[in-house]
Amino acid sequence: MEIGKNQNMNRAKRYKDVCNMKNLTLLALTCVSVTMAGCGSGNASKEAGQPKRPECIAPAKPGGGFDMTCKLIQSGFKQTDQLKDPIRVTYMPGGVGAVAYNKIVNSDPANNNAVVAFSTGSLLNLAQGKFGNFTEKDVKWLSGVAVDYGLVSVHKDSPLKNLDDLMKALRENPKALSFGGAGSVGGQDWMQTAMLAKKAGISPANLRFVALEGGGEVLTSLLGQHIQVGVGNISEVSSYLESGDIRVLAVFANKRLDGKFSKLPTAKEQGYDIEWPVIRGFYMGPKVSDEAYGWWKNAFDKMMANQKFDAVRENQDLLPFQMTGEELTAYVYKQTAEMRQLSQEYKLSQ
Repeated sequence: MEIGKNQNMNRAKRYKDVCNMKNLTLLALTCVSVTMAGCGSGNASKEAGQPKRPECIAPAKPGGGFDMTCKLIQSGFKQTDQLKDPIRVTYMPGGVGAVAYNKIVNSDPANNNAVVAFSTGSLLNLAQGKFGNFTEKDVKWLSGVAVDYGLVSVHKDSPLKNLDDLMKALRENPKALSFGGAGSVGGQDWMQTAMLAKKAGISPANLRFVALEGGGEVLTSLLGQHIQVGVGNISEVSSYLESGDIRVLAVFANKRLDGKFSKLPTAKEQGYDIEWPVIRGFYMGPKVSDEAYGWWKNAFDKMMANQKFDAVRENQDLLPFQMTGEELTAYVYKQTAEMRQLSQEYKLSQ
């Protein structure tokens, strides 16, 4: 009997050991599965807040400044290894950013995957009440990545050789000159023209301003001499400067630019205090999570600290401008307030 009892005990012990081995094996396989899948207490391959499907919304048709701004970070994030998956660019034209702004605030405020491109033109429209009931305080401002500068130019054969010549011609007969710019009255190209008129001591209402579709159309009209003066941005004129087809009378920067633009005179150095920086950057919806906003902010900071991004930005003929988070928010609020005051002065605010 004792022998049978011992045999039964041994069988039970062996059965228990086998079960324990099976349980340990199952546990090990489960751990491996969890590790490989990146689940459990945390995903080892992804940071908190990292977007699942990163998207850049360009509030315009393909080919414009907003498209360029999205393509800038699409390339920048890839070159600096900030994202495994490329940022996809989607287009949402309408109202120089108004349609996209309304969608993000109204319909998609918690989209952690999307950043929306903006420019100084967007801020100008906000200041003038063209984004409906929304103001600059209805979104989360994320990052400024580059700056462009306004300018005024003429055909290479124009008798206007410098800004003084232009101002003199304006004072003598403002209706004799036709200015061409992208957008309508109240847009940023019109505002630059109005600032020139103010410095010449005449009313912007006395100017001949031709509203064109974009910077490319402005330059085409200037080359064809359908307009006498073109108003636009530095990033639009690089190839025309190299060919010598146009003459830049003044750049609206606080000092001379570097590199290929270093020979272009500023309005300031010619005695006219006019500045028009064109900021290019991004915002997010008002209800995005703190984790997502923090991830995007850190990613932008890392990208802009990388020299590879400098080359990407320079290739687009854009200049350095690096602000994120609270610093950018304060800048946007200040710029919009100044534009609101300027728009009221020209009776443009709604």
